[in-house]
Amino acid sequence: MLKFNLGAMTRRSLFGALAGAVLASGFAGAAQADDKITIGALRFTSHAPSFIAYEKGYFKEEGLDVELKFFQAAQPVAVAIASGDIDFGVTAMTGGFFSLADKGAVKVIGGMMAEKQGFPGNVILASNAAYDAGLTTPADLKGKSWAMTQQGSSFHYMAGLIAEKNGFTTADMQLKALQKVGAMIGALKSGQVDAMAIVPHIAAGLVKGGAAKEIGRVQNLGDYQVTTIFTSTRNTEEKQDMVKRFMRAYSKGIADYLAVMGDQKKDPAATEAMVDLIHKYVYTDRPREKAAPSIKAGAVYLSEGAALNTKDIAAQLAWFQKNNLAPASLTLEKLVDTNFADTTN
Repeated sequence: MLKFNLGAMTRRSLFGALAGAVLASGFAGAAQADDKITIGALRFTSHAPSFIAYEKGYFKEEGLDVELKFFQAAQPVAVAIASGDIDFGVTAMTGGFFSLADKGAVKVIGGMMAEKQGFPGNVILASNAAYDAGLTTPADLKGKSWAMTQQGSSFHYMAGLIAEKNGFTTADMQLKALQKVGAMIGALKSGQVDAMAIVPHIAAGLVKGGAAKEIGRVQNLGDYQVTTIFTSTRNTEEKQDMVKRFMRAYSKGIADYLAVMGDQKKDPAATEAMVDLIHKYVYTDRPREKAAPSIKAGAVYLSEGAALNTKDIAAQLAWFQKNNLAPASLTLEKLVDTNFADTTN
C-alpha cells in the first residue's frame, strides 16, 4: 500500500504521485495479463482446433499468449510435455505415453478425435493382391500381415480391436513395424503387407487411385477415443486456472470445427473460409486448390467440449497392459485428471 507524507506534498505533487501509481499499477496488470504457453501440434486436419483457437483469438480472450510448436509424429509431443518444452498436446494413447503417465509426468485432461458413426474415420484397407486372394473383410485378417508404425502405436491397438471383434488375437496376425506412415503406405501399395488402417483422407486417395481396397471402418468395431488432450501433471496441480482457460479456448475451436466441417454443405462459404484457415497450417506445400479436397475429406469427428470417453480409455489401458505394452502399475486415476472436461462412459 502506497503511503504519502501529505504535509510535505503540494496538491500538484500529490496528483502526480497518484497518477503515477495508477499508471504503474496498469502496466503491472498488463504484464501479468497473458500466460505464455506452447502447444505441440501436428500438421493434421484433426489438430484444427489448435489453429482455429489461435487464429480467432480464443486463446487471447482467455489470457493465453500461445506459441504453436510443430512435430513430425505424436510420440515426441508426449516426451516434450514430460520435459517441460511444451505445455499442451494432442496424441493417441501409445505404449510410450502410458510409461510417461506411470512416471507421473503427463495427464490426460480431455478428449479429441473419436470414431463416430456418420463421420469419416479410420479406414481398414487391403492391398490389391490380398483383396484378390480373398481378404475382403476385417474378419479375414487372421494370418495376414498388418502394417503399423511401431509396437504400442495406435495402429497396433487398431489391429487389436479388429482381432478381438473377430475372435482372434494379434498373435494370429503378422505385425510389421515400419516406423513411418509413408512406409506403411508404400508397403501396402506394393503388396509387401496385406492390410493397414489409416485416416480417411489418405484412404480415400489410395482407393480412388486404385492402389488399395476398402474392407472396413474402425468405427464399426465400437467406441474408440482415438486421441486425447494432455498436459504435464505439474500443470494440473500447480496451474489449474491456466489449464481451465486453455480448455475453454480449445473447446471453442472444436465447436467451430464441428459446426462447419461436420456438415460442409450447410454453409459452403463458411466451409471454404475454414479450409483457408486450416490450409495455413496443413498441406502448406500444396496450392490451395489441391489441398482443399484432402482437408475436407479429413473432417473427422472431434469430441464436443473436449469430452473424454473414460470407459474407452480404461479399455485401451487394459488392452495395452494385457499385451505388456503399458506398465501394470498404471491406473486410470493416475492417467486421467477429470477436473478439466466432461467425461462420458
